[in-house]
Amino acid sequence: MEKIKLNHQSKVILYSIYLILVLSLFGCASGKTNQAMSNDFKYQTEQFADTRILRYQVPGFEELTLQQKTLIYYLHEAGMAGRDILWDQNYKHNLSIRKTLEEIIKYFNGDRETPEYERFIVYAKKVFVANGIHHQYSTIKIMPDFSEEYLIELINNSPDGKFPVKGSEDLNSLIKLLVHVLFDPDIDTKRVNLDPDADMALESANNFYTGVSQEEVLSFYEKYINEEDSQPLSYGLNSQLTKIEEKLVENIWRSDGMYSPAINEIVNWLQKALSVAENENQRLTILKLIEFYETGDLAIFNEYSILWVKDTLSEIDFTNGFIEVYGDPFGLKGAYQSMVSIVDETSEQRVSKISGNAQWFEDNMPFDDAFKKPTVTGISARAINVAALAGDNSPMPPLGVNLPNSDWIRREYGSKSVTITNIAQAYHQANLESGFLTEFSCNPEEVVLAKRYGFLSNNLHTDLHEIIGHGSGRLTPGVPDMSISLKSYASAIEETRADLAALYFLMDPKMVELDLVPSLDAAKAQYSHYIKNGLMLQLHRIEPGNNLEQTHMRNRQLIASWVYEKGKDENVVEPIIQDGKTCFIVNDYNRLRELFGELLIEVQRIKSEGDYDAAKNLVEKYGIIVDQELLREVHARYKIIGMPSTSAFINPVFVPVVRNDRIVDVTIEYPDDFLNQMLNYGEKYSFLPPSN
Repeated sequence: MEKIKLNHQSKVILYSIYLILVLSLFGCASGKTNQAMSNDFKYQTEQFADTRILRYQVPGFEELTLQQKTLIYYLHEAGMAGRDILWDQNYKHNLSIRKTLEEIIKYFNGDRETPEYERFIVYAKKVFVANGIHHQYSTIKIMPDFSEEYLIELINNSPDGKFPVKGSEDLNSLIKLLVHVLFDPDIDTKRVNLDPDADMALESANNFYTGVSQEEVLSFYEKYINEEDSQPLSYGLNSQLTKIEEKLVENIWRSDGMYSPAINEIVNWLQKALSVAENENQRLTILKLIEFYETGDLAIFNEYSILWVKDTLSEIDFTNGFIEVYGDPFGLKGAYQSMVSIVDETSEQRVSKISGNAQWFEDNMPFDDAFKKPTVTGISARAINVAALAGDNSPMPPLGVNLPNSDWIRREYGSKSVTITNIAQAYHQANLESGFLTEFSCNPEEVVLAKRYGFLSNNLHTDLHEIIGHGSGRLTPGVPDMSISLKSYASAIEETRADLAALYFLMDPKMVELDLVPSLDAAKAQYSHYIKNGLMLQLHRIEPGNNLEQTHMRNRQLIASWVYEKGKDENVVEPIIQDGKTCFIVNDYNRLRELFGELLIEVQRIKSEGDYDAAKNLVEKYGIIVDQELLREVHARYKIIGMPSTSAFINPVFVPVVRNDRIVDVTIEYPDDFLNQMLNYGEKYSFLPPSN
């Protein structure tokens, strides 16, 4: 019989099919879905521009007690009550813009079948995804793909629209404002400007600073630095810094201050949650959060954070407040966010093993003993299924969280780290159908490893990042908090440090010993993915001509570029051009792990010693500048497979069943219309007046 000769591409395809069939027959650690989730659940609902819209399930909700369901409902309402705060924090005109978009969509009586109207709808969806008019990753203003004249036509042909105008003021002033801020690319270009040569206060469009310069911001907060203070406050976390009659003043976000209508609504729902708290510690935590909102006192915020860290028994957990500081170029101001979650019992064993061995991980860090914690305190780790998201956590939630951010609280009381199982599951299920695994790989074995271990290794990387990475290391005595010592580079350095710790330990034999992975092939899957993502995949999230602005994108490129450069002579990571497509293949996984460790040693030193110059050099050299030719190639290849770069989520809806003025049940619904949910949010949770 004559043998059939196959070319290289055919061999690759057949080999991949063979291995995938084998895996499908015998199963694998990563392929098993949570049995509590519906197998016919529709994860992706639509796709537009650079975004796909996904949904997530909340397994276990139906089995909760009425008290627990009611607690989730109250905490969800408390979180949503602050939605306007984030929009205003992101940009002072966002609320006026959002309200205008909502009213046009509801009441425009012109032709809705035209290409221009479709472009308007896509623009509106982009704004809803980004919680404002600046892109969620690049922070650059999203430019409308329709004309100024068409916007005016839309407004004028929405006669029943309740547009954000004041008193007898007509629409002309609103139209003038919108045309000015939406269509001029030179007005409020970046929400967060991290350029060290720019005035990061005056040239950032966020609403954290008004009329004040970078020099004024730094001098205002540097006066609070006290190297002898072992329990410093998070100065500036809950305020806007402005200037009144040439005097710098903080507008505090509290019940009788800035954002008071929304904050009072948050407090109202938190007070309801007190009646159904799971235990006394959780009740005291909610009480302390209410006190913080009422007073704006950052010392009380520390007390709340400590109580929250200590609550490790509640099955229902939550975060609510001004927390992450990525949206502030100086790393001081906390964006409003909320998350309500349920413990994921099926994944709890995995994270418990990691947190239970936290001291071993700390002792075996590759960096100097002087930077290690002699005793690791209170790292509480959990796997959760998120039930409700709001503020900066929605509609683009994180995959993991480690809080509080205060170094001294972490040192003395520990931290609480969570991996979000159901969001990761939603991404995994949606990605299985995308085709990007084979598009960006030149090695069929790598594809098989990704399919077999990808879900497991991604979750494990998140676990290690949040639990061990953020929970490790200590500052040299006398070195101030990172936001002060490392300034605009603090967040990128911290995320780099956490990622490196996770990557370093992923390939440690301890992972197999703890039965966290069946073999170190799981680490190989993550190493390959991380290098590809840092050097290539994530570039699709920014437009050609731009460089990296978002903190996590910077830290991923920093790591991948650094190890690629340092391992070039040994061909540790090899670039390959195959069929005109660029791939990056890891040739030496063990050496790559060593390089991750070498970089971790330096990054930890930078943080511990507060070495601003070294942080600047590292981030500027490796984390920001993008290979524009490669960026264009990545965009073209994503376009071929039809996969967008961004995923945003529709949230579940909780519906109380009320009889005789009492809640007798809470049901959960899974809507599938993103735009409709955004309009419903606008009607139900608008508590702040637009500021024109």
